[in-house]
Amino acid sequence: MTTHEQRDNSGILFRNDKKTRDSDRDYSGSAMIAGVEYWISGWIKTGRNGKFMTFAFKPKHEEKSAAKSGAGMPFDDSIPFAPEWRG
Repeated sequence: MTTHEQRDNSGILFRNDKKTRDSDRDYSGSAMIAGVEYWISGWIKTGRNGKFMTFAFKPKHEEKSAAKSGAGMPFDDSIPFAPEWRG
């Protein structure tokens, strides 16, 4: 078995032989762009000028941002009203 060395600014796609729905991707693979590894999904579409391919890229090592998880966000439980409005 040979191994594939991922070179920068290149990728590889394989046909999805297990596709069961129209929304399933037609191709999948991986790429390295500017030193970052990505998963690639590809779909064959038909337009007025004929067939074409669309792609979606997702980082392999996605960092969870504080905005997504809520971690690191300070919790302020004070009431934002003036003292006269507090009971």
